[in-house]
Amino acid sequence: MAQQRDFYEVLGAARDAPKSVISKAYRKLAIKYHPDTNPDDKDAISKFKEAAEAYEVLSDAEKRQRYDQYGHAGLDGMGGGTASSAEDIFEAFGDLFGGGGGGGGIFDGIFGGGRRQNRVRRGGDIRCDVTLDLEEAATGCEQTLEVVRNEVCDSCEGSGGAPGAEREVCVRCDGRGQVIKSAGILRVKTTCPACQGQGNVISAACEECRGQGVMPQTNEITISIPAGVDDGTRVRMTGQGEASPDGGPNGDCYCFIAVRAHRVFQRHDEHLVVRLPVTYAQSVLGAEVEVPTLTGREVLTIPGGTPSGETFRLRGHGVPHVHSGRPGDLLVQTYIEVPEKISDQQQQLLRDLAEMEQTEVAPQRKGWLDQLKDLFTTPDSQESTN
Repeated sequence: MAQQRDFYEVLGAARDAPKSVISKAYRKLAIKYHPDTNPDDKDAISKFKEAAEAYEVLSDAEKRQRYDQYGHAGLDGMGGGTASSAEDIFEAFGDLFGGGGGGGGIFDGIFGGGRRQNRVRRGGDIRCDVTLDLEEAATGCEQTLEVVRNEVCDSCEGSGGAPGAEREVCVRCDGRGQVIKSAGILRVKTTCPACQGQGNVISAACEECRGQGVMPQTNEITISIPAGVDDGTRVRMTGQGEASPDGGPNGDCYCFIAVRAHRVFQRHDEHLVVRLPVTYAQSVLGAEVEVPTLTGREVLTIPGGTPSGETFRLRGHGVPHVHSGRPGDLLVQTYIEVPEKISDQQQQLLRDLAEMEQTEVAPQRKGWLDQLKDLFTTPDSQESTN
């Protein structure tokens, strides 16, 4: 499989380009490679789709942030680059060209698009939020949430009409679902505002939903959260969004995840960090100490002569990667803990040790003292000595 090109390279835009520049670059490429001007040119169609995929990501602030940080791998599950045909691309970006969604917009006017069949509309997407403990985020879990979303109206069963009401041809667009606006030499087709592109309207609206065909309702949904999610992760639940007003597919539900700060561990991607206090004696003589992990305790061997700030790695005791499932590591940072209070016996032992250090200077301490002598020895004192 060929490697996917960088989206900024596709649009010919700088990585710090504002959204207006991104939109302008996309419009230019879309017109250049439009299938109507490049019939039977597979390369042009490929570039047309490639430009649309790039715009879909870079025009969305959240997707762009994920792409800038992780590249194409960061778009998994976010719906990036899903357009499969020119018609799908126009459905997604019709508003960029004045189409208002559901049609080719400006391209229909330029390239002579004609009467089209009405397409059912997809239900709207909804958002929910959930807060997890680090342990839940690391192992994955199921959460049951209450959400408010549009459901098919029970009174009219989604038709939007009152009992006995019939659908009539929209007089504004004459049943075409689109109206034509003139802009200089251009003829621009946009979705009919009266029938929302359906080509027909209801003679008498349902009193419950006021002709919308859907009503807001509170529902419980269960979401399966994969292991390894991090703060800010978005999980998509396909088909759990709002119902379509005209029998189309349901929208999706996007669950935004927040992870509480842990009182012991700090998280860095799939790795965890814990600060472990050790005594002076353990640091000098070495010891075996128990280290907390997300699943229990592990024994860590501290070798003799370990300085404060030394880091040890326990492999596989971090958080699994949300995509690969490969676990990260636990990084144990040691520091020497100085007690605030000690017994009389401990004081005497430390005093004895201090006296020994004055007469039996350790090699590192001796080297440091020699450096001090060189620092405070002046050239004149060296000559007088000689």
